[in-house]
Amino acid sequence: MAASSTPHERTGTGPVGDRPVASDALANLRVLDLTRVRAGPTCCRVLADFGADVIKIEAPAGADPNDGMNGPRDGYDMQNLHRNKRSLSLNLKTPEGKAILGRLVRTADVVVENYRPDVKHRLGMDYETLRAINPRIVLASISGFGQTGPYRDHGGFDQIAQGMGGLMWLTGLPGQGPVRAGVAIADISSGLYAVVGILIALAERGDSGEGQWVQTSLLQSQIALLDFQAARFLVDGVVPEQAGNDHPTSTPMGLYRTADGFINIGASGEDLWRRLCRAIGQPALAERPEFRSEPDRLANRPRLNAELGAILAARPSREWLDAFIAHGVPAGPVNRMDEVFADPQVEHLGMAVPVQHPRRGAIRLVGQPVVLSRTPAGIAAPTPEAGAHTDDILGGLGYTPQEVADFRSRRVI
Repeated sequence: MAASSTPHERTGTGPVGDRPVASDALANLRVLDLTRVRAGPTCCRVLADFGADVIKIEAPAGADPNDGMNGPRDGYDMQNLHRNKRSLSLNLKTPEGKAILGRLVRTADVVVENYRPDVKHRLGMDYETLRAINPRIVLASISGFGQTGPYRDHGGFDQIAQGMGGLMWLTGLPGQGPVRAGVAIADISSGLYAVVGILIALAERGDSGEGQWVQTSLLQSQIALLDFQAARFLVDGVVPEQAGNDHPTSTPMGLYRTADGFINIGASGEDLWRRLCRAIGQPALAERPEFRSEPDRLANRPRLNAELGAILAARPSREWLDAFIAHGVPAGPVNRMDEVFADPQVEHLGMAVPVQHPRRGAIRLVGQPVVLSRTPAGIAAPTPEAGAHTDDILGGLGYTPQEVADFRSRRVI
């Protein structure tokens, strides 16, 4: 899938020169990361974790007023977002910086950016300009609201997209008012949808030989994540309301208090409902007319939850979870973050990946949730220092040490 001019074919994982390589899966791809904040870096992190040569292009120190939006360089957010990447310091507001970028585009497979549409054209990062340099290039653009339309030039942040995209009126307790999700769900999902688009474009490029422009936005991604809740409105005209910790259309499926905490139970459908009743020692509950069928239970959910709550409050969570597992009823604990990563299944899945940092020592970062049998993702290196790979990258493009020193003296890099 790599561009014909890209001189980085390889086999085996590990560093290549000063390049960290976490996996063989995408090791022949070069990706230019011109993103910031969360959505774009999330996209590029996935590609880097699967071995792509991701070059994070950053403005020289003091040249970007938005620098630091993800906290300190050694902080948790920067380390988690930008591991496995290389860093190139480049001032794209200078003619020389744009010329260097153009030379880099000739060697690349993918460019990822999240500039406003007008900024993209001003910097020469629009698709037609890049395509003229390298017809095989795939440009992935992530915006707040889309590349066209009345909101195209509006700045977008995750919580704004959560509100505009309908999520905040689905989240929270009934009557509570809008509630944001506890993570940047619009940012993260748009980054992941961008990865899907990039991989599709690269697969198609194998047949056509041409790249294309991949576009997504926080608003589109947030709406797509509404899934069946959005379909309820589009197909049946139902405007979903807040359901709190209950499933919006099925019961008993939700959060229940026990003697020492909380558990989640998923017992939709008739078979699981009867299993649940046997697990709690109340088989006759399944035959009561008001609870006999799913529509009956949904219509009488407050009453059902009250009865289940009284029973479940009598015993600790672990006892109930063991009983549900024994009866084949889906159920699980409600973990705080420390409990998440202490869970034996989470430990088995390897979702906390160790990496050595030059100043912080041994740290752990969040692993990829997709497992490949031959070419799994990995974390080969922490987030680099800003501009740490500038000399090596420019040397690989054919610039001499004297030219690099001149660029540095004039703050091009």
